[in-house]
Amino acid sequence: MDAFSVSIAIGISFKKKCFCSLIIAPVLFGVFQGVMPIIGWLGGFYFEKLICSFDHWIAFFLLLFVGGKMIIESFENIKIKKEKILSVFLLLSLAIATSIDALAVGLSFAFLNVSVFYPALIIGIVTLLISLIGLFIGKLIGHFFEKQIQFVAGLLLIGIGLKVLLEHILS
Repeated sequence: MDAFSVSIAIGISFKKKCFCSLIIAPVLFGVFQGVMPIIGWLGGFYFEKLICSFDHWIAFFLLLFVGGKMIIESFENIKIKKEKILSVFLLLSLAIATSIDALAVGLSFAFLNVSVFYPALIIGIVTLLISLIGLFIGKLIGHFFEKQIQFVAGLLLIGIGLKVLLEHILS
């Protein structure tokens, strides 16, 4: 659902000119969501203590950074604003931030002595499809709120980061 929400924010924030690069985001989200459980599964018990102690902080700071940047850019003069192009760094940051929890899923599969490959494939495909749907929803509603939407999208990303952080701190 985090990848879905971020895909809506991406669809809202970025213009038609870079539509091809927009499709890359759901693909990366699907790939990372599918690969992270495998990495977690391979890491097993050794990485659990290392990763679980700070994974939520990584996701929080990545989403805070990207969301904060979007909010700051929303206050720039609209007349001199250029079409946005999604950078590889931005897309990878978002893909990692939204898939860190999948690493823990892989760890749980290792603890249960269950194969992770088929579930990881399903997770990746479902995330890709849901992210595509979110992207198109964002593109549809983005035109209605042209001036405020980048600010709202930035707040959404920061909110997702806070959710991830609070879920781990409070659990």
